[in-house]
Amino acid sequence: MNIEDYRDYCMAKKEVTEHFPFDDDVLVFKVCNKMFALASLSKWEKGEGFINLKCDPEYAQELRAEFESIKPGYHMHKQQWNSVFIHTGELSQKLVFELIDHSYDMIAQKLPKKVRDNLF
Repeated sequence: MNIEDYRDYCMAKKEVTEHFPFDDDVLVFKVCNKMFALASLSKWEKGEGFINLKCDPEYAQELRAEFESIKPGYHMHKQQWNSVFIHTGELSQKLVFELIDHSYDMIAQKLPKKVRDNLF
């Protein structure tokens, strides 16, 4: 997976916008102004790319136990966010896309019903 695949996949979701709220390096994707994915562009360029994704706490623990490429979220709430390391070759693109979907859904489910209805 490359950064363009990641960006295109996130941007194809309903009501998603991209931002650089922290600096000009960290690309953040939001659904209805709520973060669901973020990544450092410079890390991707160095071949050390990872994506921080929201995750159900129990599922997060399962993923970390199963995959060395999934760790507690870097600079994030460690129980609710994972850092998913892309360039190790351990994770399939399909799994990464499923984890992006899970993160998006976790955020979307907490939005007001009226907003949620437009997403699903």
